[in-house]
Amino acid sequence: MRRYLSFLLLIILVFGACSKNKVEIPTDQKLAKADEYYANRKYSKAAVLYDEISFERKSAATAYATMRLADSYFAMNKFTDARLKYQQFIDGFPDHTNAVDAYFRTALCYFEESLKSDRDQTETVSAIEAFGVFLERFPKDSRYERALEYIRRAQYKIIEKKYQNGYIYYKMKDYSAALMYFDEVIALGNTDALDRKSLYYSALLHLRQKDKEAANASYTRLKSRYPGSQEVQKLDKKFD
Repeated sequence: MRRYLSFLLLIILVFGACSKNKVEIPTDQKLAKADEYYANRKYSKAAVLYDEISFERKSAATAYATMRLADSYFAMNKFTDARLKYQQFIDGFPDHTNAVDAYFRTALCYFEESLKSDRDQTETVSAIEAFGVFLERFPKDSRYERALEYIRRAQYKIIEKKYQNGYIYYKMKDYSAALMYFDEVIALGNTDALDRKSLYYSALLHLRQKDKEAANASYTRLKSRYPGSQEVQKLDKKFD
């Protein structure tokens, strides 16, 4: 037992001595190594070093390392981690020249985090809001049109969600709830497949509810906007 304790004490002393003699790598060397890893697409290794540097609050490289850490996570498709680091950069360095990039990529992370249209759309809504903030703060940025396109894509995903909700309620025979969602899609005034199918189900459901006036209104609009479509052909016999 005494031999075991003596051996254990010796190990503790050796490791203690090693830790005291450990050479701390200068920040500039560590940063150069991190940049080398990043340039060679070794993002995981780069992230470890950037993370260490980002905690050196007295270092002039803190802002750079924080941004690069976020970029490393983004490159690895770790969009939640990246977004949190971009937000940390914005909070810590709001007037930095790279703040515009952080705002854009925060919104992009939300978009990449967003789920398919049949799932919860919380991140999609957040993406729209974040891109809106970017457009408001940086209206002259070269990525302005890209941000608008991402907003359009996110908004369409939400429209798809509304249509799918309507279809689910239609299959459940909850016609009032289904009509509510289909009417929301129709009210947008788009000319696309979602509008066409929503008009079809709107006409069909109003017929089932024996509301001929509303059914005729949906059918007429469908026939006017999408003449010759399969949906019109399916309804033609019902409105002869």
